[in-house]
Amino acid sequence: MPDDSTLMAELLEQEARLQLDRFDNDDAFRLSMLLVERARAEALVLTVDLGRVHQQLFHVALPGTTINNDHWVRRKAAVVYRFGHSSLYMGVSCRQRGLTLAQRYHVDPAEFAASGGAFPIRVRGVGLVGTVTVSGLPEAEDHNLVVTTLERYLAG
Repeated sequence: MPDDSTLMAELLEQEARLQLDRFDNDDAFRLSMLLVERARAEALVLTVDLGRVHQQLFHVALPGTTINNDHWVRRKAAVVYRFGHSSLYMGVSCRQRGLTLAQRYHVDPAEFAASGGAFPIRVRGVGLVGTVTVSGLPEAEDHNLVVTTLERYLAG
């Protein structure tokens, strides 16, 4: 695993590269279904959530998930909306300084979770328009699932 500085650079590169030309409800549905199909094919216990400017456009809790996953989704997405970066980036950024998100930014841990799995949806020339979030796997796996699915989505 790369050191935190290298990882942070990789995470920023992903955020810069994985931007969309447009984003509407149909795009949200297609991206969400790619995540659901992959989760089902790999028998993952996963909650998938996709929102645009705090409007929930898609949410599914696959078999084996609990309400706890819903709370993780909400808290991870809140990090993206508040700070404009993936929840994993924010967690690594804080860890690198030896602090929690709550210590560094004085936010309520019941409302914000700097744990991998929430990724910003950005439209080129517009900026942050939403979040795609998963919960159910270890944080690096949650993050990687979202990133690799976004890559597949953008590849067409």
